[in-house]
Amino acid sequence: MGRNRHKRKNSHVVIVTSDAADGRMKQFRIRPWILQVIIIILCVIIGALIGYFSYKKDIWTAKLQQTTEQNEVIAVLEQEKADLEAQIAGLNEEIAGLNEKIQILSETVSQKVQTETALSEQLEKEYLPTRLPLSERATMEDMAEGELMCVFAAAPNSMVVATASGTVTAVNEDAEYGNNVWIEHGNGYTTIYRNQGEVKVKVGETVTQGTTLFLITEESSKLGYQMMKDGEYVNPMDMLNISG
Repeated sequence: MGRNRHKRKNSHVVIVTSDAADGRMKQFRIRPWILQVIIIILCVIIGALIGYFSYKKDIWTAKLQQTTEQNEVIAVLEQEKADLEAQIAGLNEEIAGLNEKIQILSETVSQKVQTETALSEQLEKEYLPTRLPLSERATMEDMAEGELMCVFAAAPNSMVVATASGTVTAVNEDAEYGNNVWIEHGNGYTTIYRNQGEVKVKVGETVTQGTTLFLITEESSKLGYQMMKDGEYVNPMDMLNISG
């Protein structure tokens, strides 16, 4: 019973042939475990390839979806950019319109300032006693000795007029000339008119340059004209000369 039994070793035979006319046939013996290892390796490789291509498909699908989403976002951003550019263009038009209005207003204000300046200068001139105190030409006699007063000999029917705009502050009887009228011009100047004619204004009345104060007649042809500056008598001819 002690007979040893030898296990029979199985092997696989791989036959390789050629399709040539003189082709020879070759045989290779492969152990089963080697064939199993080869099969396992092939299965692993095939599985790896299948997994790789499946994973790569998912990656490309994800990238494609991501690209689509990015394109959609880009399209939205481009639309927003176009809308913003349109808004900016509209705002630029509004700004141009506002700038034009500002220019017009600036020119209007400038013209108004110039007009007001011209009016102010005109009013200032009207309140300066620079014109002749008579409506017609007259002969001026020598200035009264010791007094800063011009004496004029006027023609009948001419008028004694205010040399500047102002307010009548006094109407008095005058011992030499009959009557006198005092006008305050609001700029430090006061003018005094002395004549025998009828006074045409009253105290408190506002007069303009050229307002009639007396009517000259044959009996009241003499006019005495004086001027004060800040309460001091000044030579009236200085102002008349300045005005030409």
